Amino acid sequence: MPLHYVYLFVAVVAETIGTSALQASQQFTRLWPSALVIVAYTISFYLLSLTLRTMPVGIMYAIWSGLGIVLIALIGFVVFGQVLDWPAMVGLGLIIAGIVVIQLFSNTVTH
Repeated sequence: MPLHYVYLFVAVVAETIGTSALQASQQFTRLWPSALVIVAYTISFYLLSLTLRTMPVGIMYAIWSGLGIVLIALIGFVVFGQVLDWPAMVGLGLIIAGIVVIQLFSNTVTH
């Protein structure tokens, strides 16, 4: 796996941790979840900057945000008990389909 994909994957994981901690911080009223938000987003954005050395910003951002949305929806369901309706699940499926199309068929993505 090319290194820029490793950076991007870890950036998605860090962003997902940061967003989950944002929920747990209760609007920055709890110290440790709030600190985790800052650290996780710092790591995520740093790794995104490394990814941008080899990937176009639009493609990188589509993958980062799309995977982040799907993972946060799953974490919201499992950890916070947030239930999605069918239209929301279809929309998430379309996001995943969009990422797959970009990866498989776009000449813009570096492989």
